[in-house]
Amino acid sequence: MQVNKMVNYKIADESLAEKGKESLYVAENKMPVTAKIIRERFAKEKPLVGITVAGCLHITKETANLARTLKAGGADVWLCGSNPLSTQDDVTAALVKEDINVFAWHGNTDEEFYWCIRECLKAKPNILIDDGADMIVTAHKEFPELIENGTIIACQEETTTGVKRFKAMDKQGVLKVPLFPVNDARCKNQFDNELGTGQGVIAAIYGMHVLFAGKVVVIAGYGHCSSGMALRARGLGADVIVTEVDPIKALQARFAGFQVMPIEKTLPIADIILTATGCKHVIPPSKEMFDKLKEGVILGNLGHFDIEIPTKELYEHAMEIKPIRQDVEELIFPDGKKIYLLAKGRLANLVLSEGHPAEVMDMSFGLQSLMSEYIAKNKDNLKPGMVDVPVEIDDRVGFLKLQSMGVEIDTLTEEQYNYIHGYEEGT
Repeated sequence: MQVNKMVNYKIADESLAEKGKESLYVAENKMPVTAKIIRERFAKEKPLVGITVAGCLHITKETANLARTLKAGGADVWLCGSNPLSTQDDVTAALVKEDINVFAWHGNTDEEFYWCIRECLKAKPNILIDDGADMIVTAHKEFPELIENGTIIACQEETTTGVKRFKAMDKQGVLKVPLFPVNDARCKNQFDNELGTGQGVIAAIYGMHVLFAGKVVVIAGYGHCSSGMALRARGLGADVIVTEVDPIKALQARFAGFQVMPIEKTLPIADIILTATGCKHVIPPSKEMFDKLKEGVILGNLGHFDIEIPTKELYEHAMEIKPIRQDVEELIFPDGKKIYLLAKGRLANLVLSEGHPAEVMDMSFGLQSLMSEYIAKNKDNLKPGMVDVPVEIDDRVGFLKLQSMGVEIDTLTEEQYNYIHGYEEGT
């Protein structure tokens, strides 16, 4: 770990900074809301002076531009990775050169992963921005004094899996901080989740030289992320089957024209299985189920944790595990069957490619930027528990994105506003 007067960090390779600088520039040009409009205002107004922000996030070129915007607003920014395989090492090197504290490198172990989180929490942050809930849960378990003494003002969660964890904590009465589920804001889940993850279907198996057309592609789940995946796979000519446990989502999938059936029935016919459910063991971890898998099937997970596909059990069942290219493994079963596992069951779109396009992350990180400002300005009025992102902030990001695209929309007249918000005028 390097420590000096300006920045604290542990990263893979400082010499990658110039390459990282190029990556940041590419993303910046595709992120006008976060990296231009909001950043320029933050640089003038400095709404985050005196605030320390710690982010447990996928450290990509897009996340880097969020960090730069928060820093422009006056924040002291600390970052660690939210997934052992999603960190882009050139990006971390570039951030360190800009005096942003970073503890992350591609391929860290579970022990190293949590060490990085603890290093960020030792900075006594005021705002936590999480992706998957690991940092905020660790703060509750290991750094309760940061909560009890009011150091942590409020937190934000970026992804569906993390929101589910916090809802469970809130229901059990153990969520001790104000928690804004940014993932649930419209400007996030209707674009980042659906469009970003949908396009991630292509990125996730890029390099496998697979033609989607004519393939049977199984999409586990039909939430915002999975529905986007199903649409993109069908658009590429695949025969798409959706699996679900929610009857309403299953109906939505069926009425959208997809086949719907239990996961077990899909195993003998699926050429590609992609998961994004936020649950565990979507493919049941048993020899009986593994024996049903089709020869040559590609297994990829786009959910947050590496337990949707039963990676551990698959490894134990395999007679041989052979890397065939970076982050792709061929598993040979005792009967000679070969299957292909992407990214060790982790987020395939982030590990094998570069994650979601910067254009959709612009809205997600625009929300995170404005929510950080909101928390700083309202720190005396926030109470522990789940707190919805204010509609006006969600709408503001939407308007800023439209503005950056040169798109104009209508505005309600006073009469129209009163009509849709009233009840007296009827038939």
